Amino acid sequence: MKIPNLRIRGRSARRSGTAVRSGSNRVRIAPQKRKLLFAMLIAGVGFLLIIGKLFDVSIIKGKTWTQKAMSQWTRVTSLKAERGQILDRNGTVLASSYTTYQVCLNPQNIQESDRERIAYILSTYLEMDYDTVYAKITKTRKKYPNDPDNHERTLYSQIKLKDQVDKEVISKLNSMQLGSGVSYYSDVKRDYPESGYYAQLIGFTNIDGDGQTGVELTYNKYLAGENGYQKTDTDRDNNPVPGGEEEYVESVPGADVILTVDTGYQGILENALEEACVINNAKSVQGVLMDPRTGEILAIGTYPTFDSSNPPRSDAKTLLELSKNRIVTDTYEPGSTFKVVTLASALESGAVDMSTRFYCSGSLLVKGERIKCWKSGGHKDESLAEAVQNSCNPAFMGMALRMGVDTFYDYIFKFGFDEPTGSGVMGETSGTVTHKKYIRDADLARIGFGQSISCTGMQLMMAVDACINGGELLKPYIVSEIVDKQGNVLEKNERTVVRRVISPTTSAIIRSLLRGVVENGSGKNAQVPGYSVGGKTGTSQKYDENGNVSSSKLVASFIGFAPVDDPQFICLIIVDEPQVPQVYGSTVAAPFVQQVLAAALSYAGVAPDIESTAVAVPDVHGLTVSQAKQVLEHAGLEPIYLDAELDSTVSNQAPAANTRVVRGSTVMLYSTGYSFFSELNEDVSTVKVPNVIGLDRIDALDALKKAGLIMDYDRQNCAGEAVYQDITEEYEVPVGTVVHVTFEVKNSD
Repeated sequence: MKIPNLRIRGRSARRSGTAVRSGSNRVRIAPQKRKLLFAMLIAGVGFLLIIGKLFDVSIIKGKTWTQKAMSQWTRVTSLKAERGQILDRNGTVLASSYTTYQVCLNPQNIQESDRERIAYILSTYLEMDYDTVYAKITKTRKKYPNDPDNHERTLYSQIKLKDQVDKEVISKLNSMQLGSGVSYYSDVKRDYPESGYYAQLIGFTNIDGDGQTGVELTYNKYLAGENGYQKTDTDRDNNPVPGGEEEYVESVPGADVILTVDTGYQGILENALEEACVINNAKSVQGVLMDPRTGEILAIGTYPTFDSSNPPRSDAKTLLELSKNRIVTDTYEPGSTFKVVTLASALESGAVDMSTRFYCSGSLLVKGERIKCWKSGGHKDESLAEAVQNSCNPAFMGMALRMGVDTFYDYIFKFGFDEPTGSGVMGETSGTVTHKKYIRDADLARIGFGQSISCTGMQLMMAVDACINGGELLKPYIVSEIVDKQGNVLEKNERTVVRRVISPTTSAIIRSLLRGVVENGSGKNAQVPGYSVGGKTGTSQKYDENGNVSSSKLVASFIGFAPVDDPQFICLIIVDEPQVPQVYGSTVAAPFVQQVLAAALSYAGVAPDIESTAVAVPDVHGLTVSQAKQVLEHAGLEPIYLDAELDSTVSNQAPAANTRVVRGSTVMLYSTGYSFFSELNEDVSTVKVPNVIGLDRIDALDALKKAGLIMDYDRQNCAGEAVYQDITEEYEVPVGTVVHVTFEVKNSD
């Protein structure tokens, strides 16, 4: 039986609170139930939002809010750790810390009527601006951080006023009855007792005591220690809560860093670097003294330098330049000093032996490219020993070509080029060794005498050391050990052999050949009375801003060691852009290596190993070159000078007056002559002659000097202005050409 559809009408259906179907089968929800569902939906969304906010506050940002709450409940005072010392090998303190104080203001504890008095006292004794101090005393902030309208403000509870205040100043402030409005906290300040030395090596710290350069930065994690703290419960105004909890965590002092350097050797080296820079009017001079048996760096530095206790922080660019330890940061073409590496490689590989002979015509033709020797007329027939003494470019080109690129490159890499030495000195870089697939025969020939390859001074030092110490490439090191305050050794460095490169037999041959360079060749200025010395000179080219070879910007260097049979010291000095009449490693750098070796051997008490006649260099300052020549020759010394300057006055000399040298050594005389002669004749280019007509003698001399030319003139008639020059303006001539200039005093109306 079918049940007919019923339609419920009227109030009875609405009162029932049930859904009813319309004619289209849709369910209609009663208004009360719709309101209830809507309310439940709103409540659900709100509940979810609350849950999300709670999750954000407690989980996602929980740590942050906890820290903020803790910062309002507690006051944390940092306890600065005492920074470790830096010492030399003998225990001489090179860097240490001493207690200073931090002065803080507590503005909430300063009465309004007392603000001016306290500001005046603090600004006077702390040497600060009065207005700055007063502004800090009266500085306010929001009383409640969440106050959007910033209605209520309060004085700061504490503000740091000044760091690193000496104890004496604090004592004076304590006597001024400043009350609780001023607080003092202990701090530490860095001190450099030997601040005249070691600037680039040790570096310095910032005002917070963190290392910024040098050993201070490289070994900061050891030196810094661990800061402690004192935590005190406070009220909402950051005032201590009576009976509140306090937590105290003691700081852990930093470890001491003991270096391999010796302050005695450092003084010897840095004095020589300064003298070399001043006398040669150089851009910079860099040097290193090392124990060739162990790889320990005994002294290292660069001049110009700065005072570690007072670095020029106001000029960031200058400070950055002065902070570089250029013996490890700067790369250059080593020039003839690299010939030691070529020689060792050729001997060890069998490409040459002691019976090998060479012929130098003044140049060598390599696959259609003619490469000149530094001596234009050539050295003619010469033995291997003579080729080394003569520093003959074609001979070393021949050695490189005999080995071939594969063999020669194997030795170049074995000697440590193209990779940092790992010395521990900050900022160390590696030079450039062009991939051998790009090397032509002409490039290989140039590498043989130290061009077309670049390195740092430290890389060259270690390579030459391997050649003379018995054949082992050593890892240089500057840090001996790191020791904490309990005496525990945290790090220790010792003699480390990277690899054997050549045999002891080959090494002995090289020492003998390099001794010949000093006794009979270009290294005579490195002779030390009573000691056998070996070494090698070098002069290399630089490039201008356009990448072209510069005719006047050169680098002169010398590397020497002594005594020859049992080397105790090896020293390298590099003179960058010397501005003197003649640029040779033998005259620009060798005298200063001699100075370092002589003083170091004496300081160490090394017994003399040879007999030689020593003479004291006469003081020829103020004499004419002609007069100085006679005095030096009479003393058994050989003067080096310009023929065009015989009547000029000697303004400087190297070695310095009273230096004891071996009889027969050379003495460089500096006067008014200006030119750029070097052992790089194959690279000397031409320059345009400047116009000096109308200039006085000084300006004309300066203009020709800048062009790399010599000015010749009548010393008896050189007043007035230039009226004639024998080589006209813009005419191209070789660097070093003599230009004759005539001067005349013009009559005035």
